Amino acid sequence: MIDPETQAGWVPEADEADDEEEMPLSLRLSIADTLTLGNATCGFMAVYFTTTGILIPHLTGSDESGMARHSAATAVILMLCAAVFDLFDGLVARKLRSSPMGAELDNLSDLISFGLAPAYFVLVYGMVADDAYQKVAAVGAIVVLLAVVLRLARFSCVTVKDGTFQGMPSPFGALTVVSIVLLELPFAATLMAIIGTAWLMVSRVEYPKPRGRLAVAMLSWIVLSMGLLAAWAFDAPGGQLLLQTGCALQLVMGAVIPLFATARRVNNFRGNRREARAAQLP
Repeated sequence: MIDPETQAGWVPEADEADDEEEMPLSLRLSIADTLTLGNATCGFMAVYFTTTGILIPHLTGSDESGMARHSAATAVILMLCAAVFDLFDGLVARKLRSSPMGAELDNLSDLISFGLAPAYFVLVYGMVADDAYQKVAAVGAIVVLLAVVLRLARFSCVTVKDGTFQGMPSPFGALTVVSIVLLELPFAATLMAIIGTAWLMVSRVEYPKPRGRLAVAMLSWIVLSMGLLAAWAFDAPGGQLLLQTGCALQLVMGAVIPLFATARRVNNFRGNRREARAAQLP
């Protein structure tokens, strides 16, 4: 068509609907991404309850211990919920599609829920516990945070054999750290156990990925842990003992799994050596 004033050719404007470009694929959130964002939200709220229910009452001189117990239980339950979201976002991503930014969202959410939240929990413990040393506890909290940062960075660039993690998974490590704090061990023992857990997260010890029956077992353990925390929070009969039993079991699993993994690696190494020697015999 010709414009009568300029005599120049022009093309009619397209409809607005045609002009609108589709949202880039990288900006579309999948169902798995939504679960990952739920993970991040739980981690942030764990920090919120640790601050408002434990730290602020301590700084203001409040003697209401029940509120601190409820808030501590709520914070840990939120970390457990974050672990559930982290478990299911991987399962959903494998069954359905995942967006191109899914891996980045997962790492950032894990950093909040399993790096910042447990490290902050350790830091606040160092401020409110009677036998704790605040500055030393701050060092322990930094060690936990940096261990998770290093682990997540390594996870993004190191390829391991299918079905395994290299180092303790950050959700398992975070729950182990808070279990150590809730056990109310002497400060020196608590700090050493926390640093040991941080070391396991950046170690080369192999941990199985939660798939199939192992995923069901992990989910069952998380639900049981939530029940133990609820019993402790509401001061149920034997709640303290139940909580300490659950925390101790978490520590035992954290210590036993690496032993089984190491024993399996040693047995495989010995088996390969025997096969190599047998092949060399005439």
